[in-house]
Amino acid sequence: MNFFDRMYDASITIAGHGITWREIIGNLFGLASAVGGMRRKVWAWPVGIIGNALLFTVFFAVGFTAHGGQVLFGQAGRQVFFILTSIYGWWLWQRTRAGHGRSAPAVQPRWATARERTAYLVFWVVAVVICQWLFRLIGEGWNPPNFYYWADAWIFVGSMVATFAMARGWNDFWLAWLAVDLVGVPELIYFKYYPSATLYAIYAAFVAYGFVVWLRATRQHEQVGEPTGQVVAS
Repeated sequence: MNFFDRMYDASITIAGHGITWREIIGNLFGLASAVGGMRRKVWAWPVGIIGNALLFTVFFAVGFTAHGGQVLFGQAGRQVFFILTSIYGWWLWQRTRAGHGRSAPAVQPRWATARERTAYLVFWVVAVVICQWLFRLIGEGWNPPNFYYWADAWIFVGSMVATFAMARGWNDFWLAWLAVDLVGVPELIYFKYYPSATLYAIYAAFVAYGFVVWLRATRQHEQVGEPTGQVVAS
């Protein structure tokens, strides 16, 4: 095994379970990105991209068998979508940087309109049905329990909705993340991805706090009569 192989597969054992440093570090980058998102900072997006790239290799079980080769396609696939959406969010939040002070938040949060909310909820339901069918059709290379397909589809699609809503500056994205975590944490514990499960549990508490922060910012802008939902510089 050469140097790069050793670095790639570097792991520690906790309670008898092998855990790659990629999984630990990827989740720490994810947590840092969440903090940046709550503070409405542009740097949240590139930091998140690094974490997503690391976690993709973890859930796709490439070169590491601590989880018995159990590839979680929904978990892995959503990392790819995170990267694509993060590029969009990075561009969107950065777009008007030159027109505002660098200390200003990157977005003024608002609630999605009734039309926007209806659109993403319908998309969520329809896409979950389609994705669970596709996951079954593709197969996993192992014999997962039946709930896995629905759970992974829910996590995959919900993550799409949440990340897009964050890019648009909708308060709804925090609630979407809570809905994802309610399914994601039990699934990750079941499949013994303990660092990710732990970080997801921390995310859930953090998301609740972040929701309050964004909601407070929304109300403050409404009280002073400022428009919300506009991308500004950071």
